Amino acid sequence: MEIRELIEKIIKDMEPVGGIKNVVWVAAGGSHDGHYAAQYFMDRESAVVRSQMITSSEFVYAPPKRVGKNSIVVVTSMRGTKETIEAAKVAKDLGAVTISQYVEESELTEVCDYNVQYGSIWEDDKDQSKTNAGNALRIAMAIVDIIEGYDNYEDAMDAFTKIQPAYEKAREYCRPLAEKWADQMKDERVITVLASGPAYGSGHIFSTCNILEMLQIHSPTFNSCDFFHGPFEITDKNEAFFLLIADGRTRKADERAITFMKKYAGDKVYILDAKELGLNNLKDSVSEYFNHLLFTPILNNVYMKCLSKAAGVDYTTRRYMWKVEY
Repeated sequence: MEIRELIEKIIKDMEPVGGIKNVVWVAAGGSHDGHYAAQYFMDRESAVVRSQMITSSEFVYAPPKRVGKNSIVVVTSMRGTKETIEAAKVAKDLGAVTISQYVEESELTEVCDYNVQYGSIWEDDKDQSKTNAGNALRIAMAIVDIIEGYDNYEDAMDAFTKIQPAYEKAREYCRPLAEKWADQMKDERVITVLASGPAYGSGHIFSTCNILEMLQIHSPTFNSCDFFHGPFEITDKNEAFFLLIADGRTRKADERAITFMKKYAGDKVYILDAKELGLNNLKDSVSEYFNHLLFTPILNNVYMKCLSKAAGVDYTTRRYMWKVEY
């Protein structure tokens, strides 16, 4: 069943109990940030359906009061982490309709009412518009269009068809740039990432899941829109910064940070512009909402892997080095 068709069915089935009022995106780690594009879209385009991102454990410990029979809870996990499965059970107990996003079937797909399989961003041969982030964005857009109408829905569906070709082109464009950056960064112990608006989720994944988790390099993430309210004090000519420039309404905040860096930082500032990755080839009406779908696989599959090679750190073994359950 296609995502649009699935959402239409769920919303119709919810009509006898008052219809959909809430959508909650539940996941852990990188999967949690994978919901960011959907949440950003809902915040900007929905005036009717309330949307919230929440981590799996927090949802288990303290679920929002509004979650119930008028809620759709989207629960994402590649292989079904323990806390995410528990979160799905809590959502069902509260009366919500549950949709899992998964790569491999697990107890999560047994618990949830509906299941949507996705392709991992690690797999270059998979359609990058159908990753967990891509499918979550499709779900969000379908909900808004069905419930209240989204004028740019067709433009958005057309944009999805352009993501994989854009990714393939951007991957080749970025590889030599990433190799040069990685050679410069290979001995750094702290790399600070700045991003804003529709690109912030990608920046946080890059820091948390790629640089910190896989490469064991300290990597704080700051929102460019809030950079000058404290974090800018760390700026130094010896510090390493990686800046994402979004294609969208917060781009001016990113550009302001760049202007500051050029004046006060050193030569360890790297800038990656969404427009260089092909977002400028999408229609202006929707391009903002697709930052995440290009930035995230490029950062993971090109920049992280180049830095892994240059630094001599095997990310394939480091990622799951902790075996103890806490």
